[in-house]
Parts: sequence; structure tokens; C-alpha cells
Amino acid sequence: ASSFARMFVQVCLYFYCKCLWRCLKFVVRKLTGQCELQRICYNTKPGAARTMKIEASLKGSKSKRLQTSVNVHPDAIEKTIDDIMELKRINPDINPQLGVSLQACLLQIVGYRNLIAEVEKLRREPYDSENPQHEEMLLKLWKCLKPNSPLKARISKQWCEIGFQGDDPKTDFRGMGLLGLYNLVYFAEWDTEVAQQVLTDSLHPKYSQLSKAEWEKKKFDKAIGYSFAIVGINITDLAYNLLVSGALKTHFYNVAPEAPTLTHFQQTFCYLMHEFHKFWIDEDPLDIMEFNRVREKFYKRILRQLQNPEMALCPHFAASENLINM
Repeated sequence: ASSFARMFVQVCLYFYCKCLWRCLKFVVRKLTGQCELQRICYNTKPGAARTMKIEASLKGSKSKRLQTSVNVHPDAIEKTIDDIMELKRINPDINPQLGVSLQACLLQIVGYRNLIAEVEKLRREPYDSENPQHEEMLLKLWKCLKPNSPLKARISKQWCEIGFQGDDPKTDFRGMGLLGLYNLVYFAEWDTEVAQQVLTDSLHPKYSQLSKAEWEKKKFDKAIGYSFAIVGINITDLAYNLLVSGALKTHFYNVAPEAPTLTHFQQTFCYLMHEFHKFWIDEDPLDIMEFNRVREKFYKRILRQLQNPEMALCPHFAASENLINM
């Protein structure tokens, strides 16, 4: 009985707060002459803060048309903006900038949803050694990381040199499917110098670019290496979880002027790989058995950073060179 009474009170409190909030919004609109969408666009600067408020406002609207506007096809966004302006009785001739701002926000919101679908499709596609494109990508990974060491055979112990567990890397992609390979190839091809240095350090951490004095000062003598490719697949899983949980909205809404793309996701992976490598060295683990502890600590640090609406993990994206304020 007490449990039912508690639940009843909570339900009543929820509806009371909801009604109170709607009444407050009505009063504010009458006082300001602006709807909530207008107030957000006019009083919040472009980026995650504005887009996340617009997203919450649309999803929380009592109008089904507004609620479903965050799920439209990208080609229908312009029509959706017209519908929103009409529904809210906003004259586009008097408020021309509002339509532009709403369009930018909706492109980001819809783009984020589509990016999740694209990433999920890659994650679910298994590596197929009979597929020439899959094999070509795998061989490209080797060539980018070990340009001066030809691969002697497709099935070879050499794969362990870049951090795979056995003679045939295909078995290591089971957890993340093609997504793990896509990310590793992107890192090796487009951030080659950093990728090769991280690989070298992961194999021989004591022989990094730091001087001997710096190593001794930071007590890196215990620092051990790790399996580069396996960690790359693991960091792919970390990036995937940040994406599907919505944590990366802060980052993508701040760096992608319109719809975030797979390239944005892959560049975020490159950043996470580089940062995890530095974090691993700083943590100075006793052995590889501490990997899960270090990874969890790193994950929580990234989550804390993403709670800041101003946060951009790596703002200088090649995919975002044309970033403009809308």
C-alpha cells in the first residue's frame, strides 16, 4: 500500500510539474512575444548548448508535428522548418535568421541519428576474408604502419608486430566488425606519423621520443606496452558507446557545422587513441592486466569533459574547416 501511495504521489507530482511548466512557458511567451524556440535561438550562441536545447524543446513539445521533426529525412528539413514556423505562427519575413538557425540545429540532430545508424551498420558487418575490399583494407593497414617491412604472407606471425593476437587478424574484428578496421585504417592513413609513433611506443615504451632524463623523472621505467591493434578495436568500442549513449552530441554539435559524418567519428577515434596512449603512460600500469581499470578511468574522464556544453574534444577537424556561425 505504501509503495502504491508513493508511486501515486510521484505521478501526481510529475503531471503537476508538467502543467506548471507549460503554464510558465505560456506566460513567458505572452510577456516576451517569443516562443521557446525563438528565445533559445536568440539567446544561446551556436553550438551544442543551442542545438541540445532545441532538441529538448522539440521532443518535449505537446505537438506531435514538433516531436517528430527530429526524426525527419535530411531532404525534408526545409519543409519541416516551414511547418514549425507555421505551427508557431512565426513570420519568416520578420524572423529570417530563425529559420537558418533552426535548420542548422535540425541538420545536426538528424545527422547525429543517421551517423549512429551508419556506425551500427559497420559494426554489425563481419570481416570477410573472401571479400576483396576487406582484404585490401587490411593490407593497407599494414602498409601504412609498416611501410618498410613487406608482409611475407597473408597468414603470418608478422601481424603480431602491429598488435593482432594471432596469424590471421580477421578473428580479432569479431567484437566491432568492420568498424574496428575502418577506424584503424583511417588512423594509420590520415594521421600516419602519430599512428606509427603510438605503435612504436606500444611495442617499446621505454624508447619513445621522450629523453632518458624525462623517462626517469616520470618514473616510466615500469611502463609497459600493449597490443596496438587490439587496443584500437577496444577504443573503437569506447567511441561507439560514447556515440550511441548521446555523450558525443556535445562534441559533434560544437565541431560539425551541419550533419556530423563518419569522418567526424573517425577523427574522434584518432583523438581518443592518441589521448589513451598518453593516459596509459601517465597511469604507469604494473602489467597489461590493468588495462580494463585504465580504460574505465579514461572513459570516465572523457565523459566528464563531454558534460561541458562548450567542449570540443578535437576542434580542428579537417571535416569542419568551413565551420560558420548560424
